Amino acid sequence: MSSAFENQIQNRNFLSPVGFKFTLAKYQKVGFFCNSAKIPEISLTTVIQDNYLKDLDIPGTKPSYGDLTLRFLVDENMENYMIIHNWLIGLGFPETTQQYKNLISDEDGEEDIKNSYSDGTLHILNSNFNTFRKVNFKDLFPVSLTSLEFDATQTDVQYFTADVTFKYTIYTISNNEGKRL
Repeated sequence: MSSAFENQIQNRNFLSPVGFKFTLAKYQKVGFFCNSAKIPEISLTTVIQDNYLKDLDIPGTKPSYGDLTLRFLVDENMENYMIIHNWLIGLGFPETTQQYKNLISDEDGEEDIKNSYSDGTLHILNSNFNTFRKVNFKDLFPVSLTSLEFDATQTDVQYFTADVTFKYTIYTISNNEGKRL
């Protein structure tokens, strides 16, 4: 027989919106200045089942994942901005096909299409700022990067931030030891 206390939440601390960090496996410098991220939405398609009284919605078989959007501070050398910019250029190769070849080639010159993707992890931090959950994104690639607007009429210095939007295959949520929840 279970007691009433077993059904109660044990940890009464609330999740803080400032307790996170993001890492990108292929490009470590991008995640360092990340200052905004969210776990994308997930939805499930439905199938309509005919019924003589009312059509019924039943669960479908394909989950749909929203885009991953990150906001990051742009460093003074624009290094993190240019990493994403050049990744986008390499995927689209607007000038030459060599741009794509450079993107998918490793240090030894071997070409592999998997080099155009990167895995990423959103580390969720507890009230002590220790990672306790990880949202693992598989096969990320950027699809948009916001512009940087220079304006000499501003009176206060507001450092540049840029938003990058990624598509990915799937995300999973795990505990700190890597066990899927």
